[in-house]
Amino acid sequence: MCGRYASTRSPQELTRLFQVTDWQPEEALEPSWNVAPTDRVYAVLERVDQDGGGEVRRELRTLRWGLVPSWSKDPGSGARMINARVETVHEKPAYRRAFAKRRCLLPADGFYEWDPVKDEATGRTRKQPYFIHPADGGPMAMAGLYEYWRDPDVGADDDPAAWLITCTIITTEATDATGRVHPRMPLALSPDRYDAWLDPHHQDTGDLRALLGRPADGRLDVRAVSTAVNSVRNNGPHLLDAPI
Repeated sequence: MCGRYASTRSPQELTRLFQVTDWQPEEALEPSWNVAPTDRVYAVLERVDQDGGGEVRRELRTLRWGLVPSWSKDPGSGARMINARVETVHEKPAYRRAFAKRRCLLPADGFYEWDPVKDEATGRTRKQPYFIHPADGGPMAMAGLYEYWRDPDVGADDDPAAWLITCTIITTEATDATGRVHPRMPLALSPDRYDAWLDPHHQDTGDLRALLGRPADGRLDVRAVSTAVNSVRNNGPHLLDAPI
């Protein structure tokens, strides 16, 4: 499960880290220490430029988190499709077409998970949030999928309002210390797998599944943080403070 994460790097830094060649400044997002489902998030993806002779361009886009399949009657299903399990993502009807043709990377500083903790004084159980992030401070490149949904209430295909672009995060069994907090975690890719994962011409399901065989190398650090992150209304670097 990955239901909340932090993404505070600027688009300028992300274009450098992920060798992006195309991004729209008007799509820039504010740094967020509390990214929640249905928020707009940064995604790195590659598309074939139909107007440029079929050239593949690597883009930094802003998508809505929570995948809406193209065949959905309305976009409300997206809030329930924030994660896709790596074990079944290639065969589930909601994800299999995107898995073959529309893959992306979702940059993050780290993600949050919650662990029930019993208060010895009161006997009550509360949920303690933990921030899980690369030990070296580098970015996480979470493997994801994206999809287009056509709004039937908008007439023209060339109207930007006609299209909603959404995404989901692929999850796997937790490794390292993460497993002590939650059994699932986002599947992060190492840089040597970015090109093959993003390539829109790469559609062999078996080869693509092999890219997701293991999380990116590198130990993850896990630390307890402020319970302020429990509310999606809260944001800011103070969310990463140690609990009081």
